[in-house]
Amino acid sequence: MDKKKFYVNVGSREISQIPYDNNDQFVIYATDDEVRILREKMDTMYNADIRAFFRSHVPIKPYHEDDANDDYDADETRAFQMLYELGDETTKQHIKEMDILPDKHL
Repeated sequence: MDKKKFYVNVGSREISQIPYDNNDQFVIYATDDEVRILREKMDTMYNADIRAFFRSHVPIKPYHEDDANDDYDADETRAFQMLYELGDETTKQHIKEMDILPDKHL
């Protein structure tokens, strides 16, 4: 399969082939299947974030004992790992500078 250029903004969970506004936080080259997998990772991040939001309204459960927050962190790491693997050199450098991935994954 041919790889195409995509623009990704993690904050808005946007993946697009068209650069628009601020959706070009990261640039990747991916197949349709790879983009589908990345979309799934970003969707699981969103779902964990929603669960964490509702948990935050339960004052008796401390943040550090919240599975939703742990899930979000793990999903975010997996998404950034995939962005790093598919990204252009600028994307790879940006992720390295963010220091979000363990060294063994770079």
